[in-house]
Amino acid sequence: MFKAKILIIGPKESGKTTLANFLSNTTENLYGEYRPTQGVRILEFESQLESRGDKTCEVELWDCSGDFRFESCWPALMKDCSGVVITFNPDVPSHLKEIETWHSVFVSSQGLQDAQSLLIAHHKPGSEAEKGRLPLASNLGKLQLIHSNLEEEPEDVRAAFCRYLGDVVRAISESREREEMSIIS
Repeated sequence: MFKAKILIIGPKESGKTTLANFLSNTTENLYGEYRPTQGVRILEFESQLESRGDKTCEVELWDCSGDFRFESCWPALMKDCSGVVITFNPDVPSHLKEIETWHSVFVSSQGLQDAQSLLIAHHKPGSEAEKGRLPLASNLGKLQLIHSNLEEEPEDVRAAFCRYLGDVVRAISESREREEMSIIS
């Protein structure tokens, strides 16, 4: 069984913990009052790689604080990371700019492939934002973007995450194969 370390990152109050709890089937504080994550929470669970496949993946989901005061911890969080999920609230205009920083620090600096990154526009209950095209920076426009609404379409979010895990596993497997072939030749 493949093991993946996935970081959920993004601005403060973007819904990272709510999504992490949902994806890991943890019921703690699913829609409760806001409590900022202190540093990081690590949730472990098994997930299917494809929405209809029989292959599973052991997932370590690292729910990372959106507070920049924990920036000194980021190198430790990034160590051996398989993929990054950048979560933001499309109702907050500053989040669209801030996710560029998150992408630069956690994706670009690690040399992760686009397939190892996922953008989630997390629509909170009562959200006014439309589920259409968002004005993303050009470097973010290449990444897969999903809109999440856990009140209306929770299983669509879970299925999209399973597809993303499949992409991560494929990207890492292909990278390992290239590395092995370069050693052999």
